[in-house]
Amino acid sequence: MPRRSATAAVGAAAAVLTGCTSDDSGIEVATVGRSTVTEVVEAPATVQARASTTLTAPASGEIAQVFVRDGQRIGAGTLVARISSPETTRQLTQARAALAEAESSMPGAPAYVSVGAAQTQADTAAQGAFDGARRAAEQVPDPRLRAAALTQVAAAERQYALAAAQARATVAAINSGIGDLSAALASLAAAQRTQARAAVQAAERAVAALDVRAPIGGTVQLGGTAATGTTGTGSEASPGSGSLDSVLGQLPADVRDEASAALGGGTGSTGTGVRTVGPVTAGMPVIPGMPLATVLDTSVLSLVAEVDETDVFLVKPGVRARAELDAVPDAEYAAVVAAVDLSPTSSARGGVSYRVRLDLRDGTLADGDPAPRPRPGMSAVADLQVRTARNAVAVPASAVVRDGDRDAVWVVDGSLLHRRVVTVGTQGEDAVEVSEGLRVGEQVVVRGADRVRNGQELP
Repeated sequence: MPRRSATAAVGAAAAVLTGCTSDDSGIEVATVGRSTVTEVVEAPATVQARASTTLTAPASGEIAQVFVRDGQRIGAGTLVARISSPETTRQLTQARAALAEAESSMPGAPAYVSVGAAQTQADTAAQGAFDGARRAAEQVPDPRLRAAALTQVAAAERQYALAAAQARATVAAINSGIGDLSAALASLAAAQRTQARAAVQAAERAVAALDVRAPIGGTVQLGGTAATGTTGTGSEASPGSGSLDSVLGQLPADVRDEASAALGGGTGSTGTGVRTVGPVTAGMPVIPGMPLATVLDTSVLSLVAEVDETDVFLVKPGVRARAELDAVPDAEYAAVVAAVDLSPTSSARGGVSYRVRLDLRDGTLADGDPAPRPRPGMSAVADLQVRTARNAVAVPASAVVRDGDRDAVWVVDGSLLHRRVVTVGTQGEDAVEVSEGLRVGEQVVVRGADRVRNGQELP
């Protein structure tokens, strides 16, 4: 027989076989005909909503008002609840005050040192004194004394010029430092204003978030909820799943409270003493992250199936499927493969599987009436019709035997039975397509093939 995946079940229309004969030996033969054979991959699946998101409290405080009813259909952007948070409001007030202070306390630029007029006046006076001293020295009769006096005047003039140059350089250096200081003070003030504005914007966003709005349209469920998968743009939440609360909930009652107090948690709580169980109503205390409501968009339902790695290459977008729900066992729902994930996931049976996403259509009950609309989270089994061979040469699955690494059938040749290697195509649960090796009208063993030997005479 062809290899069958442990996770695949195959279903097919029965092959058209005529002229079946059998005897007391338990060997039954039939004439090969044509039939439609459908190969099916069976996979466990879960019904999922188009999108799901859990709304949580943005800050500590209490619920001021709830604007929706449990089970109400709402649109995206609908105001669900308003949180009263004095601390958040106070932070906004403080941020605005800090910004006002930063904008009003503009540092003044230090005055530059200016000695231009005084320096010019000193230079003019000094030059006049030097000129007068030089004229006086030139009047000295003694040549040697006259030369010495002129030398002294020239030396004094050079010393004055050097001192004046040093004074100008000092003033320039002072003014340069004052410029750098002014620039630094201006940059610091600008940074403080920018930081203060950012703090105000963050505080304003925090206050605006106290109005909790639905990011998607759908049906609202007030309070926390178990996780419901998504196939759209929403998010999913599982309050308490894998958390301290779930661990504490497994402890004996006589030690649960003590462990809760020691670890700072408690079953059904957020870990800070504020309980999340019960209706969401005005006046209820909240802390950041506490679930307030879940919005489910069930306008489009889908199936997420887990297909084993040995079958995943048979599954492609567009493949049709039939689905049966555990909740409605006498109904059949139509589905079409929309996408096949590339990344693997661990299979519940061990090994590797891949998620296959299917668009779920309407269902029909056994009596022909419309089936109930599924709900997100319901379990299902999807039969993916991966291959169909129409008007194919087909035999019952029981006629095909495994001969080493090949497939074979027992063919009636006159009154003798001979083994013939065949090529198998589409494989159904009841029938198998034989693409090579058999012709319509030939007779094959369809029962008792495991008891036949080559060359055996047909009884």
